Amino acid sequence: MKAKLVAKPPATGDWIYELKFDGIRLIGIKRDEKVSLLSRNQNELTERFPEIVEAIKILPVRECVIDGEVVALDEEGRSSFQLLQAREMEGRRSPVYFYAFDLLQIDGKNLLSLPLEARKSVLEKLCAGSGDPIRYSGAIGGDAEQLLGEVKRRGLEGIIGKQRNSVYEPGRRSGAWIKLKCVSEQEFVIGGYTPPQGSRKYFGAILVGYYENKKLVFAGKVGTGFTAKSLSMLYKKFQKEARGDCPFVDLPSKQNGQWVQDITPSMMRKMRWVNPVFVCEIKFAEWTRDKKLRAPVFLGLREDKAPGEVVRES
Repeated sequence: MKAKLVAKPPATGDWIYELKFDGIRLIGIKRDEKVSLLSRNQNELTERFPEIVEAIKILPVRECVIDGEVVALDEEGRSSFQLLQAREMEGRRSPVYFYAFDLLQIDGKNLLSLPLEARKSVLEKLCAGSGDPIRYSGAIGGDAEQLLGEVKRRGLEGIIGKQRNSVYEPGRRSGAWIKLKCVSEQEFVIGGYTPPQGSRKYFGAILVGYYENKKLVFAGKVGTGFTAKSLSMLYKKFQKEARGDCPFVDLPSKQNGQWVQDITPSMMRKMRWVNPVFVCEIKFAEWTRDKKLRAPVFLGLREDKAPGEVVRES
């Protein structure tokens, strides 16, 4: 079930609010001794998080299906996608946690049509004695305005609102779940990169975009947020998906008589293009009036989202 991005809290309805995590959404499935961790696009991530597999294995039920998010926490206790990515790309052993927020099935009983509150009540009991790395993600209050102020003050990503009596709608973004963000952050598709300059190796900036009417539209150049190791690893991945032509429908193009982001026809010949198969997470200050990213920062690759699903969030 997906959450719909909204600009402000709803004025009506019976809502509960939970923290919005900056991690990888997973469905944890336990069948006797077998445990699977599935991402949103059905990738099997069991080998990536063995400690979570072991923790789910010893839950006191024969069978269950749990919806949650795998996160790595910084020193302030905030979830950080960058830390999670560093664990994968740079081999850092940051501890990870599985924040469980919904229960879809337990010992053969399908819970999808039960109200959210009832599902969470069973889940809370199931997680009660488990301890880390499984953590139950409960409601943090009902006053969204007050919560948003506190979340912003602590440098957290935002909150998720859920209608107290909502049923679980797999794959849908019905509006019964909403997300309120305190930071601008979303997924983009990588379509190419610029050559390196100065002492930098591998590449200078990645060129990112999103889909509009099934066409890849350019959103901007991203040149910060990389480490020496991530530059090297990304470059290797890009080589395997190299292509000769530009995948963006609107490059090069002019706005108000100026080449967009200084990408001239001669500059286009220096760019390197890749098949639009890589999805990355980007943090940015805002969208400019010409629909480009201001002050974008690369946070990491996302393997849990299909490129074709990436659209501009609004």
